[in-house]
Amino acid sequence: MRQRPIPGNSGLVRTMSLLGDPVLHSACAEVTDFGPALDRLIEDMFATMYAAQGVGLAANQIGVNQRVFVYDCPDDEDVRHVGHVVNPRLVEADGLELVGPEGCLSLPGLEAGTVRFDRAVVEGVTSDGAPVRICGTGFFARCLQHECDHLDGGVYADRVTGLRLRRLRRAIRRAPWSAPAS
Repeated sequence: MRQRPIPGNSGLVRTMSLLGDPVLHSACAEVTDFGPALDRLIEDMFATMYAAQGVGLAANQIGVNQRVFVYDCPDDEDVRHVGHVVNPRLVEADGLELVGPEGCLSLPGLEAGTVRFDRAVVEGVTSDGAPVRICGTGFFARCLQHECDHLDGGVYADRVTGLRLRRLRRAIRRAPWSAPAS
């Protein structure tokens, strides 16, 4: 029997920021207020991530310029990792560099082969200020790197190159959510 509440169970689903929204392209501010508003934000982030069927979500993806991300992501051994990190910093990314399919809730319906390390370590704190260190491998390492990129003002498309980038740009232009070029 589950002893903890399901993350996001009491949260509200918020509107997703899409590629081109300025909030996705600037570094997020450090969290300084560790109170009920932060707990509410984390609950809303989980609810939004689950509603969109994602495995991770950064605060700026719902228009909040704060260094927070949530995740519910398996690794390559199918071990499920669930949690959140406030003021995260990617402190290690090493091992093999692998090209793997990567998508994003802010670029719905699209994915592209993206190079990531197969091991990542993120340090930060929990919503109550307790230090946390998260180590991930495989797909979970990809998720940790992806969410940290968001908080630094980047999206996975920034890491795509060559033919993959040309194909992704074409798909973005054709996407129903994409703003027409002016």
